Formats: sequence, C-alpha cells, structure tokens
Amino acid sequence: MTQRDYNALMRLEKKVAIVSGGGSGIGKAIAQDFVREGAQVVIAGRDSKKLALAAAEIGSDCLAVSADVSRASDVKKLVGSALEKFKRINILVNNAAVLLPGTAESLSEEDFDQTFNVNVRGLWLLARAVLPHMRAIGGGSIINIGSVLSLLGARNRVAYSASKGAVAAMTRAMALDHAAENIRVNCICPGIVETELVAKFNLDENARRQRLAMHPLGRFGQPADVASAAVFLASDESGWTTGSTLTVDGGYSAQ
Repeated sequence: MTQRDYNALMRLEKKVAIVSGGGSGIGKAIAQDFVREGAQVVIAGRDSKKLALAAAEIGSDCLAVSADVSRASDVKKLVGSALEKFKRINILVNNAAVLLPGTAESLSEEDFDQTFNVNVRGLWLLARAVLPHMRAIGGGSIINIGSVLSLLGARNRVAYSASKGAVAAMTRAMALDHAAENIRVNCICPGIVETELVAKFNLDENARRQRLAMHPLGRFGQPADVASAAVFLASDESGWTTGSTLTVDGGYSAQ
C-alpha cells in the first residue's frame, strides 16, 4: 500500500481535536488513535509533566496544554492554544473526570463539589468555549465520556454516579440544541477500564474477581476499546448519529 493509499483510509484527516484528561488512560488512547487517523490533537490536563510525556509519545501532531477544565480561565487558554496552533476545532472529547468514593452520608462537601466541578462544570465550560468555533466552520463532533454509572447505580459512588448521569442528560440536551448547526453530541459509557484511575483503588484478588464477573465478555476494558468508539463518533461515519449513548462495557449494562 502506498502512502497515498494509506492517507485515503484516514477517517479524521484534516480534523483538529481537543481531548481533556489526555495525559493517560482513555484520553491518551483516544488522542493516539485520532492522530493515527490523520487528526491533529490538543491534549489537556492538570499534570504538565505527564502531558508532555504523552505528547512526545504521540508525536508532532499532538500539542500538550496544561489546564484545569473546571476553571474558565484555563479553558479559555486551552481553546486559544488549539486555535493558535491548528487554526480550527472540529472535535471535542470531554474525558477529564475524578472518581471520589462515598455515600450520601460519608462524602465530604469538598469531594462532592470537586466531582461536579470537574465532571460536569468542566464539560459545560469546554463545550461552551468550542461551540462558536465549530459553528463557524459548519459543524463538529462533541464526545462526552460518561460511564455505565450514567445508566446504573453502584454502592459508594453517589457523587460520581450523579455526575455521570448529568453527563448523559447534558449530552441529549446539547444534541437537540445544536443539531441544526451540524454539531453532533454523543456520549460513550464505558464499564470498568484498566486505567490509572481504576488502579488507585488497589482491588484485592477477591474484589477484582467480583468486578470482573459483572462483565459478561469476561474481561475488563482497555483504553483502546473506548478509543475505537471515539474515532467512530468523531468521524463522518457517524454523520447521522447525535444524542446517542454508546455503552462500551463488555455487557455490564445488559444484565
């Protein structure tokens, strides 16, 4: 296959994407797949060292911008950096999130507020910032990363579940608000994916077996499983798809 033939297969050629939480895990995998498909990508997160390492690994079509998506000033800087470097924004992936365990009684006010500030406010701030630029170029694709807990309940996850339920609801509302502008908004809801976020919980062997049993396909997800779905929703192949919730969960939510 010639280089010209290979380029013809690239599904995101000439598109520019912002991926929040792009320094590791699902966000990094999405950025890698986007670049492989011909896109130029800006990855954002709070850990500048981790972002720089990820961008160096992904290559010259990836720009790292340190930003806290819950801060409007950081979001403005992030979007400005993307436009300065790549001139346009076609795709936004709202992936940045925190998972702080707790029940309605045990969760602190600080942890509840942080969960919503990152998982919900951050999504809104980024979407609000990119929408005028997508509108100016005739459309775009916004991909919100939810969770199976957007759809189902789980013990000791009251703030996280509520925030991810809000992500799914915001996806539907935004899809309706911006459909006439050819801006599509969809949500991916992963099951348990083996990332640094999940590794922090240090599951013992018994707990790991219990959680594995929740996934009928018999394994936890990998970041690449979610990245493949994101490529589809970012590409023209999903041109008639908006307001949808795509579960990528090994069958977790089918039970």
